[in-house]
Amino acid sequence: MLTNILFLLAALICEILGTLGGFGSSVFFVPVAQFFYSFQLVLGITSLLHVFSNISKIILFGKHIDYRLMYFYGVPGILLVLAGAYLTTQIKLEYAQLALGIFLVLFSVVLLYYDNLKLKATQGSAVISGGLAGFIAGFCGTGGAIRGISMAAFALPKTVFVGTSAAIDLGIDISRSIVYLQHNYFTPDLLWMIPYLMVISYVGTLIGKKWLARIQEATFRKVVLLLVLSVGSVILYQEINLLK
Repeated sequence: MLTNILFLLAALICEILGTLGGFGSSVFFVPVAQFFYSFQLVLGITSLLHVFSNISKIILFGKHIDYRLMYFYGVPGILLVLAGAYLTTQIKLEYAQLALGIFLVLFSVVLLYYDNLKLKATQGSAVISGGLAGFIAGFCGTGGAIRGISMAAFALPKTVFVGTSAAIDLGIDISRSIVYLQHNYFTPDLLWMIPYLMVISYVGTLIGKKWLARIQEATFRKVVLLLVLSVGSVILYQEINLLK
């Protein structure tokens, strides 16, 4: 019982941090959840948490969705998330965990050094970053941050950014959830957590939204990135030692 409570509390904290940092909860949740479950189960749980989280964001920001932008990011993302998710069923999951560690370290270092990094606001960058984010989400469990860097170049109003990103993510997360469920990445003994994940996703988004107005985003962003770098470094160190 205590373990379950700690897991749900960790999920809530990750959802709040993901909203505050603007990177999505999976950047934190995937590495943290591995203290409680195997990486295979973490992929399944994360995909469902994200489905609920994005539904919550669409409820709150749905009227601000940019459907044209959603198309250019979403279609390649959905196609390649299926490829990434399927790849995890064909290779050793240790390689996916190693890839996760590398991604978290590179992602945090690049954004700490280039704090205003943006890609050009073109259809090409939308298609490429959307597809890459989708593939990494399917293979490593998290990838929305890549798409977020690209979407920032379009200088969208905050409500449009959140609503459009959530709509894109929802299609990607539903797609990978189907693959994960087909390969038993979410087992029947975990069904108890579904209603809790639904509540956590909504409450965490609300809290994060309210706190964001009270915190200097630039300062908090750097703290978040340092946390991501620390987590990624630990995962990378562990996986390299296991492969020796």
